[in-house]
Amino acid sequence: MGIKFGTDGWRAVIAKEFTFDNLLKVAQAHADHLKEKNAKKVVVGYDTRFMSEDFGSAVAEVFCSNGFEVVLSKGHCTTPALSLVVKDFGADEGVMITASHNTYQYNGYKIKASYGGPATVEIISSVEEKIGKTKPATGKTNWKEVDINQHYIDTLKKYITPGVFNQKPEKVVHDPMHGATIGLLHRILEDTLIDVIEINHYRDAFFGFKHPEPVEKNLPLLRGKTVAEEAVAGIANDGDGDRVGVVDEAGEFLSTQIVFALLLLHTIRNRKIDGAIAKTVSTTYLVDRIAQKENRKLFKTPVGFKYIAELFLKEKIAFGGEESGGYGFGFHIPERDGLLSGLMVLEMMHLHGKSLTQLVEDLFREFGTAYYKRLDLKVEGNQGRALVEKLKKEPLKELAGKRVKDVDLTDGVKLIFENDGWVLFRASGTEPVLRIYVEMPEKEEVDMILEESKKLVGG
Repeated sequence: MGIKFGTDGWRAVIAKEFTFDNLLKVAQAHADHLKEKNAKKVVVGYDTRFMSEDFGSAVAEVFCSNGFEVVLSKGHCTTPALSLVVKDFGADEGVMITASHNTYQYNGYKIKASYGGPATVEIISSVEEKIGKTKPATGKTNWKEVDINQHYIDTLKKYITPGVFNQKPEKVVHDPMHGATIGLLHRILEDTLIDVIEINHYRDAFFGFKHPEPVEKNLPLLRGKTVAEEAVAGIANDGDGDRVGVVDEAGEFLSTQIVFALLLLHTIRNRKIDGAIAKTVSTTYLVDRIAQKENRKLFKTPVGFKYIAELFLKEKIAFGGEESGGYGFGFHIPERDGLLSGLMVLEMMHLHGKSLTQLVEDLFREFGTAYYKRLDLKVEGNQGRALVEKLKKEPLKELAGKRVKDVDLTDGVKLIFENDGWVLFRASGTEPVLRIYVEMPEKEEVDMILEESKKLVGG
């Protein structure tokens, strides 16, 4: 089986496809690609997964043995930290050893471009076609080790509005989910009046036998701890730190769609960042309403942050993100950053002097209510794709009594109702799963639309 990169790097099961032999082949192909561009410098980072530091050293050895100047992370780091250092240190490209939010069995190889964001399709294609063509070079270990996290922390500290976290003593609970953000929020806020209480803050290559993904079902401890400590918020980050999950003072998980809208408002109103807005097709209609009211151009893309990152490179973008909790800021790099997102949520609360519950109430009062759920439905064989194709050819006129006013085929099939509510059907390209995304103005409508949508499968 050939090694193929997915939407965000090459990921595979450790000791099955993700072996040292295959890793060295990928690294050598990447080195060959960079040699064609007369590149000189590469940065290599790694997360807290099983043997990630060994895999990182193996990759660094291949690049050293191919004559590159190599910077290797001194200890585990986050993906946004690696991306930032690639840009700030003037590297040609970077490698991050991570499988992001995948389960513990996986590891992976992400390529980061010189601008500090995801590699382009052209870069990935160039590397892929070279895999296995050249015997991996090894033997040289003259890399330079750098504390990548320290440079990242110093940068994030500079973004914070001066004095905003020195108004009064408060508690925040941080859940790095045993991943690469362990200790980082504490290090950023250690000189402020914010007391950061950490949970799951030790390295566990099994991630507590959970997905290291900051979604509601994985965060019962964060929800409970936030209430028990009387904290103002709970912040969770995924395995490599590029996504965020937020819990309010009552222990309620905030939908990633609501977090998107709050961060967007904070970026353009409080921080006064100029530029357009970028969102994926699976993202809340609140963004459209905010863009209209603030007179900002709005770009809509297929699902996947790589499309948002491309827009950051081509256009002046103030803020962009996706439904899965990955958000990018115009004053930072064209990359998702989960820790920075958490910091900006806290900054917004402190600038307004309001709780998250109050901020959400304000949001709904100004732009209307929005409730959201996503269902990843396991289907038989080709059922998911077949339904999506059928809906493309024969779009529904109504669903669960709601009239369809528009159909969006940007990615899958999105049915938009008269009240701005919507349902999106997308078939996974890698597994027998149909993803159903629903957003409606009323909570009850969300479950109603989901139930009716499930009935369409196999129908």
